[in-house]
Amino acid sequence: MRFCCRSLKISAALFGLIATATAQSPGANAASVTSVATPAAATAQSTMPGTSRLDSGIRLGSGDLIEVNVYNVPELNTKTRVNDTGDIDLPLVNDVHVQGLTVNEAEKVIEQRLDHGGFVRNPHVQLFVSEYMSDGTSVLGEVMRPGVYPVLGDQRLFNVLSAAGGLSDRAGKSITVTHSAEPDKPVTVAISRNLEDHPESNIHVFPGDTIMVRRADIVYVVGDVARPSGFLMDNGGKLSVLQAIALAGGTTSTAKLTGARIIRKGPEGVTEIPVSLKKLLQAKSGDVPLQADDILFVPASARKIISGRTAEAALQMATAATLVAIRP
Repeated sequence: MRFCCRSLKISAALFGLIATATAQSPGANAASVTSVATPAAATAQSTMPGTSRLDSGIRLGSGDLIEVNVYNVPELNTKTRVNDTGDIDLPLVNDVHVQGLTVNEAEKVIEQRLDHGGFVRNPHVQLFVSEYMSDGTSVLGEVMRPGVYPVLGDQRLFNVLSAAGGLSDRAGKSITVTHSAEPDKPVTVAISRNLEDHPESNIHVFPGDTIMVRRADIVYVVGDVARPSGFLMDNGGKLSVLQAIALAGGTTSTAKLTGARIIRKGPEGVTEIPVSLKKLLQAKSGDVPLQADDILFVPASARKIISGRTAEAALQMATAATLVAIRP
């Protein structure tokens, strides 16, 4: 087995530990005096600041930055990143393959390598993850920063949404979470811009899950209105004709209030639904609910346009006549 300079230094330190242990325990066999981990010692070993202990079901992969601690042998403690082949480089034992292993499984493999190599007798190894890059949750749709985010330990939906920058301005009122363990059973939960309004929606998420924040439904108002545009159906996914007209700034003076219509595309093609804005504004008929992707068209009235032009022409003629009358 080849040793690098670092290995030689560590070996020297280990010999120092053995010599000390031998001096304290007369008659003991120097070859067998190495670090022994007890349950109390394992309990005393605490999580290092700035690191995260992973759930035993999460598996390691390329890119993960991990910290390996060997109890009572600080010379073997190291921080390393899993390389592209799934290995980590450790003192004395060199490359150890950890790709696809859980944290507990990786700890046992390192302990076996240390024990079987004769470096540490009955070692106790704890593995911590500083950066977990290999297995995360995909956040898609209407969030500020879509992408894949690491899931460490016990994570919930709101935490992952926060990591993704929160909801965008076009986010709808529901989110679909597809768990990797049950891809055929997606879970849809209600959501709002104020996450505290739906605490029951803060469900657990796991590595490999997909979170889809759907876009809010939109209706379009075009024609003779002040501000033709598309408008989000924010009110629980509901929007009526009068509400849409109000969002569009109202109708213009030349709008034909009796000729408005809803253009709706359905499974059987495009249909037109006549709407009398005049009766709606006079409260002579009930408001009409709109559906997602409806187009509310408000036409212009030719009569009003002509009347307006006639009135404008008459005003211009009266102004001209007045100017002629007062001309010296």
